[in-house]
Amino acid sequence: MTEIKNDELNTVDEQKAESPKKDIRWYVIHTYSGYENKVLDTLTRKVHSMGMEDTIKEILLPMHDEEEVKDGEKKVVSRKIFPGYLLIHMEVNDHSWYVVRNTPGVTGFVGTTTKPIPLTDEEAQRILNANQKKVAVHTRVKVGDKIRITQGAFADNVATVTEVAEDRKSIHAEISAFGNTSTIELEAGFFEPLN
Repeated sequence: MTEIKNDELNTVDEQKAESPKKDIRWYVIHTYSGYENKVLDTLTRKVHSMGMEDTIKEILLPMHDEEEVKDGEKKVVSRKIFPGYLLIHMEVNDHSWYVVRNTPGVTGFVGTTTKPIPLTDEEAQRILNANQKKVAVHTRVKVGDKIRITQGAFADNVATVTEVAEDRKSIHAEISAFGNTSTIELEAGFFEPLN
């Protein structure tokens, strides 16, 4: 059995007390567009293989889900909130900066060339909250397409698309009802294309 002296215990406690608290903050790294997932995988593997989990805590590709209507079917599609960017929760020191900066596909940190600028706590929280599931309905119909209205007072009527909103979340369509032609506005999800 090994005997530990009191003065050895004090030395260990003093070393623990002297080790500074790490300044772990959220940073943004820029990647080549379309390489976000590859960079995320490569960097995650690097962190684990180099034992840097205490310095680089988390790497995120902020995504959100959108519900889109295509060919009359609703599909949930995941989209990047910030294409070409990843969030990284880390302590910046020479070694961690070098590891991240020299990962294939990374073009740099957001900030100056030599010093990354961390996100404020408010910015980080806003982005992390946006990373939660959000569903938005979009449509792929275009002007001139025939649609069948699926909900509301005009359900089962056929109409012709006259305008599609820029965000693709609503349309204007002409409908013939009661001997008159009227223009109505419909949100995506309240109709299905007939084409």
